[in-house]
Formats: sequence, structure tokens, C-alpha cells
Amino acid sequence: MDNPSPRQAAKNPTQFNIEAIAKLEHDAFDRRSATERVSDTITKFVSNIGFLLGQLILIFGWSLANLHVLPGLKVFDPFPFGVLALIVSTESVFLTIFVLISQGRMARQAERRSHLDLQVGMLSEQELTTILQMLQRLCQHVGVNVESSKQEVQAFSKTTDVHKLASELRDKLPEE
Repeated sequence: MDNPSPRQAAKNPTQFNIEAIAKLEHDAFDRRSATERVSDTITKFVSNIGFLLGQLILIFGWSLANLHVLPGLKVFDPFPFGVLALIVSTESVFLTIFVLISQGRMARQAERRSHLDLQVGMLSEQELTTILQMLQRLCQHVGVNVESSKQEVQAFSKTTDVHKLASELRDKLPEE
């Protein structure tokens, strides 16, 4: 997938943004390690109703076979089904590991998105601050009276201190 061009952005900003986001997602998808690819494949395989039904059928069938319910079958794992417990426990350990690997990758990807979002937000704030300052100077230059909104404009035209905002948020938000 090619990088969307600035010319595309001018013609159709929505389509430009969709293509830019899609490219970021494709790039992240392509950067997965072999282990992450295997984990994602296994997680996708086991996270559906078919796998659940298969597990239920296996356990139900195993129980029927080993509780003398089906005539003619020799019991191979008598109650309390030690072999079944070993198999299910081992499966649980491996599935948990695969799911954790996939979740770790998704968490790192979400954190990168969050950092990108923060960067874009900060750039937007800087751009808007510059525009407000320029507009304020332009209004003064042409003699437009902006007294009614002067206080708001002055407050918004100051650069936002991200560290101060983060500190205030930390103080106001509940502890985890």
C-alpha cells in the first residue's frame, strides 16, 4: 500500500485519512514477529464458537467413554479422568501463553497509537495557538474590537504546558 499523497489530502481529506490509517494498520500487521503471527493464528482459531463446541464434545465424549455409559468401550481414563485433566490443563497453559502474547502485541500497538494521537493532538494545539495569535494580531492591525472575547482568546493563545496538564490530571483522577 502506497503512502497517501498530500495532493490526495487536499482533494478528499476523509479518504486521505482512511488510507493513512489503513497503511499504519497494514504496517503494524506486517511487522509482527513469527511468534506473534503464530499466537495470533492460534488465538483466532480458539476464539470462536466452533472451538468451544469441539471442546464440549471432546469432554462429553471422553466422559461417556470412561463412565461405562457406552457399551463395548474399554475404559482408558477412569474417573476422575486424570489423563483428560492433564490434557486440558496443558492446553490451558499453552492457550493462555498464546493469548498473552497476542494481547501484549495489541497493547504495544495501542500504546503506539496513543503516542501518535498525543503527538497529533499536541501539534494541533500548537497550530491552533499560532493561528489564534496571528488572528489576534490581525484584528489589532485592522482595528477590530475583540474586547468581548479578549480574555478567552488570550487564555487560548498561550501555549499549553503538557506536563502541567498531566500533573493536574494525575491529581484529579482516582487512584487505581
